[in-house]
Amino acid sequence: MNRHLSRTLAMQIIYEWDFIGKKNLNEIKSRSYEIFTRDLDQEYADKIIDGVIKNTDSLDKKIVAVAPDWPIEQVANIDKAILRVSIFELEHFPDIPPKVIINEAVELAKSFGGNNSFKFVNGVLGTIYRHSDRFEEDESTDEKQKPIEEIKE
Repeated sequence: MNRHLSRTLAMQIIYEWDFIGKKNLNEIKSRSYEIFTRDLDQEYADKIIDGVIKNTDSLDKKIVAVAPDWPIEQVANIDKAILRVSIFELEHFPDIPPKVIINEAVELAKSFGGNNSFKFVNGVLGTIYRHSDRFEEDESTDEKQKPIEEIKE
């Protein structure tokens, strides 16, 4: 099973669902899954998609909290989809290293987003990660930053 493909497909499904007015999710999933049945980790993709759909508002609040100059309506739909998937993964997939999640998101932004999408995605996710319980200090960090209240909710 290919997690990269599953993550990419989950992002595309969330993008399409959001783009067409948050409807027809099962139809979008069926059509998309049918194409990639052999290589898809459907359980993994479903967990991401269902989690993002249920938590869209709180995920968007986290994006706005770390990028206050970008009202959520002004964030490109593709960037929102990438960020929603990645933030959800950071919060709900402790078996995946945060740096892997962030790197995958940056690669998705380079492949699907605009010219500067990868910088925006990297900045938002880096900040959210540094304020998360998963953040691990390293030699270049003096101490763990205090959590931002808006991020923690």
